[in-house]
Amino acid sequence: MPILIAEDDELILKTIEHKLLKEGYEVILTRNGQDAINTILSTEVDIVITDIMMPFASGIEILSAVKTAGKDIPVIMLSSMGQEDVILNAFDLGAADFIVKPFSPNELMLRVKRIAARM
Repeated sequence: MPILIAEDDELILKTIEHKLLKEGYEVILTRNGQDAINTILSTEVDIVITDIMMPFASGIEILSAVKTAGKDIPVIMLSSMGQEDVILNAFDLGAADFIVKPFSPNELMLRVKRIAARM
Protein backbone atom coordinates (compact mmCIF):
# COMPACT_ATOMS: atom_id res chain seq x y z
CA MET A 1 0.00 0.00 0.00
CA PRO A 2 1.85 3.13 -1.20
CA ILE A 3 1.43 6.19 1.01
CA LEU A 4 2.57 9.58 -0.26
CA ILE A 5 3.92 12.05 2.30
CA ALA A 6 3.98 15.72 1.26
CA GLU A 7 5.95 17.62 3.91
CA ASP A 8 8.61 20.32 3.62
CA ASP A 9 9.90 19.95 7.19
CA GLU A 10 12.64 17.30 6.83
CA LEU A 11 12.43 16.15 10.48
CA ILE A 12 8.68 15.57 10.29
CA LEU A 13 9.01 13.96 6.87
CA LYS A 14 11.65 11.49 8.10
CA THR A 15 9.72 10.77 11.32
CA ILE A 16 6.56 9.88 9.40
CA GLU A 17 8.56 7.88 6.85
CA HIS A 18 10.26 5.88 9.62
CA LYS A 19 6.95 5.07 11.34
CA LEU A 20 5.26 4.03 8.08
CA LEU A 21 8.18 1.85 6.98
CA LYS A 22 8.29 0.22 10.42
CA GLU A 23 4.59 -0.65 10.01
CA GLY A 24 5.29 -2.20 6.60
CA TYR A 25 3.91 0.49 4.31
CA GLU A 26 5.50 1.58 1.04
CA VAL A 27 6.39 5.29 1.24
CA ILE A 28 6.70 7.97 -1.43
CA LEU A 29 8.29 11.24 -0.27
CA THR A 30 7.63 14.69 -1.71
CA ARG A 31 8.94 17.95 -0.32
CA ASN A 32 6.69 20.46 -2.09
CA GLY A 33 3.10 20.63 -3.20
CA GLN A 34 3.72 20.59 -6.94
CA ASP A 35 5.83 17.43 -6.73
CA ALA A 36 3.07 15.85 -4.64
CA ILE A 37 0.40 16.70 -7.22
CA ASN A 38 2.54 15.41 -10.10
CA THR A 39 3.23 12.17 -8.23
CA ILE A 40 -0.44 11.65 -7.31
CA LEU A 41 -1.48 12.13 -10.94
CA SER A 42 1.17 9.78 -12.35
CA THR A 43 1.63 7.09 -9.69
CA GLU A 44 -0.60 4.65 -7.83
CA VAL A 45 -1.08 6.07 -4.33
CA ASP A 46 -3.47 4.67 -1.70
CA ILE A 47 -3.25 7.37 1.01
CA VAL A 48 -1.87 10.93 1.04
CA ILE A 49 -0.50 12.62 4.16
CA THR A 50 0.12 16.31 3.51
CA ASP A 51 1.02 19.45 5.36
CA ILE A 52 -1.22 22.41 4.55
CA MET A 53 1.56 24.98 4.26
CA MET A 54 3.73 23.68 1.41
CA PRO A 55 5.96 25.40 -1.17
CA PHE A 56 4.62 25.71 -4.76
CA ALA A 57 1.17 24.26 -3.92
CA SER A 58 -0.62 24.08 -0.57
CA GLY A 59 -2.06 20.97 1.02
CA ILE A 60 -5.50 22.33 0.13
CA GLU A 61 -4.41 22.50 -3.53
CA ILE A 62 -3.11 18.93 -3.27
CA LEU A 63 -6.48 17.81 -1.86
CA SER A 64 -8.31 19.71 -4.62
CA ALA A 65 -6.11 18.09 -7.29
CA VAL A 66 -6.94 14.62 -5.93
CA LYS A 67 -10.67 15.36 -6.04
CA THR A 68 -10.55 17.14 -9.44
CA ALA A 69 -8.72 14.15 -10.94
CA GLY A 70 -11.56 11.94 -9.68
CA LYS A 71 -9.22 9.87 -7.56
CA ASP A 72 -10.71 8.27 -4.47
CA ILE A 73 -7.61 8.68 -2.32
CA PRO A 74 -8.01 9.45 1.39
CA VAL A 75 -6.06 12.58 2.34
CA ILE A 76 -4.86 13.23 5.89
CA MET A 77 -4.09 16.91 6.45
CA LEU A 78 -1.38 18.08 8.87
CA SER A 79 -1.12 21.66 10.02
CA SER A 80 0.28 23.82 12.76
CA MET A 81 -2.67 26.11 12.06
CA GLY A 82 -5.47 24.89 14.27
CA GLN A 83 -7.93 27.53 13.09
CA GLU A 84 -11.43 26.21 12.80
CA ASP A 85 -12.01 27.72 9.33
CA VAL A 86 -8.93 25.93 7.91
CA ILE A 87 -10.05 22.61 9.40
CA LEU A 88 -13.64 23.02 8.17
CA ASN A 89 -12.42 24.00 4.69
CA ALA A 90 -10.26 20.86 4.52
CA PHE A 91 -13.19 18.64 5.52
CA ASP A 92 -15.55 20.46 3.12
CA LEU A 93 -13.11 19.66 0.31
CA GLY A 94 -13.11 15.99 1.27
CA ALA A 95 -10.19 15.47 3.65
CA ALA A 96 -10.32 12.08 5.38
CA ASP A 97 -8.72 13.42 8.57
CA PHE A 98 -6.97 16.46 10.03
CA ILE A 99 -4.19 16.45 12.62
CA VAL A 100 -2.86 19.58 14.32
CA LYS A 101 0.92 19.83 14.80
CA PRO A 102 2.68 18.95 16.97
CA PHE A 103 1.23 15.46 16.84
CA SER A 104 2.11 12.02 18.09
CA PRO A 105 3.50 9.76 15.34
CA ASN A 106 1.68 6.89 17.08
CA GLU A 107 -1.62 8.77 16.75
CA LEU A 108 -0.95 9.34 13.05
CA MET A 109 -0.25 5.62 12.58
CA LEU A 110 -3.52 4.74 14.31
CA ARG A 111 -5.39 7.03 11.92
CA VAL A 112 -3.57 5.61 8.88
CA LYS A 113 -4.42 2.07 9.99
CA ARG A 114 -8.10 3.00 10.44
CA ILE A 115 -8.25 4.45 6.95
CA ALA A 116 -6.36 1.47 5.47
CA ALA A 117 -8.76 -0.97 7.16
CA ARG A 118 -11.70 0.68 5.36
CA MET A 119 -10.08 0.28 1.95
